Amino acid sequence: MAASDSDSDADAAAAAAASLLPAPIHLLPPDALHNVLLRLPLRDAVVCRPVSRLFHETLSHNFLALLPSLRLLLLRHPRPDGGGCLHAFDPDRRHWLRLPFSAFLPNQSFSPVASSPSLLYLWLESPSPSPPSLPSSSSSTASTAHPPKSLAVCNPFAGTYSFLPPLGSAWARHGTVLAGPGGVVLVLTELAALSYTPSGSGKWMKHPLSLPSKPRSPILASGAAAVFALCDVGTPWRSQWKLFSCPLSMLTGGWAPVERSAWGDVFEILKRPRLLAGAGGRRVLMIGGLRSSFAIDAPCSTVLILRLDLATMEWDEAGRMPPNMYRCFTGLCEAAAQGNAMPTAVAGGNNKVKVFGGDGKVWFAGKRVRGKLAMWEEDELGNSGGKWDWVDGVPGYSDGVYRGFVFDGGFTAMP
Repeated sequence: MAASDSDSDADAAAAAAASLLPAPIHLLPPDALHNVLLRLPLRDAVVCRPVSRLFHETLSHNFLALLPSLRLLLLRHPRPDGGGCLHAFDPDRRHWLRLPFSAFLPNQSFSPVASSPSLLYLWLESPSPSPPSLPSSSSSTASTAHPPKSLAVCNPFAGTYSFLPPLGSAWARHGTVLAGPGGVVLVLTELAALSYTPSGSGKWMKHPLSLPSKPRSPILASGAAAVFALCDVGTPWRSQWKLFSCPLSMLTGGWAPVERSAWGDVFEILKRPRLLAGAGGRRVLMIGGLRSSFAIDAPCSTVLILRLDLATMEWDEAGRMPPNMYRCFTGLCEAAAQGNAMPTAVAGGNNKVKVFGGDGKVWFAGKRVRGKLAMWEEDELGNSGGKWDWVDGVPGYSDGVYRGFVFDGGFTAMP
């Protein structure tokens, strides 16, 4: 019995001594530990931060800035009060993520509008001012319909944010926000544009827009350091699109049409064209429905992606939606599965497809395609027709119409 007690005491002493020894990972030299952690994807490295004090101190923001960014498709919620989170898709892992914002934003009512490397720009509802002693019914109704908003910038991975200088309510309701590297932000409306640079005066600079009509789907091509937009120069009964551009260094008076005689009728073959940035900001993508003829009400046969190389200023066909995929957007697949006749909208050629994305990736959504998106990805060299695929399991919104943009999450920039 005494021998058994002594053995138990020895085992307990050995266990206590072992518990005092540091974990093997603590014995690694710092260089070796850094070499191991640098092999982690950014998402896994962020998950490892709260595991231990060692990981939290080693995986600092400066260290995480060395890791490649995480390319995501960020979906916009149809309502500003979307529960304090956003859904994002990781194309490399084919996995949906849920990004929480309620932990660091002042309120849960927000709307993301643009992104630049590591930074996300969003409209935040401003804190409601104290109501006057005798508020009028008209002012109360207007305040409820259009609550004041402020433009903010945040890093959702680091959990930090800051407000940009205040803007008027008209800019928040009607402006299109573009963001570029270095914290450059543009807000475009039909008549003017605002620009903001953190390293500048710290104020919004106003620039008049010398365009023939409201700019459609403006984009910022980082590789060319310029803004591109489509403008309708046609008649009230027939649209005629033309491409305009403006260098970032000449926002006042720098807008000019981009045209070449060799382009021919490149803008006439697409219905409702939309611009997106190509891979690396060196190309401009124009996406729209391919007209079956030049008639005003001609139906579309598929979705066509044209690509403008900014170095050679030549257009080429980058991709064409496969017929089987396009039928799903027209409702033919659903009608065939249910044994119904062709939908009226299909016969009339009025099938709207929502297009969004950026940096060489394009996503398509439509009311007739629920719970999934069509995805097109530009190849690295831009020589082939790209890759088409379906993205299933889209979470969240029940109406089937999604909108979003590309977000490169990382730690290379902070608000």
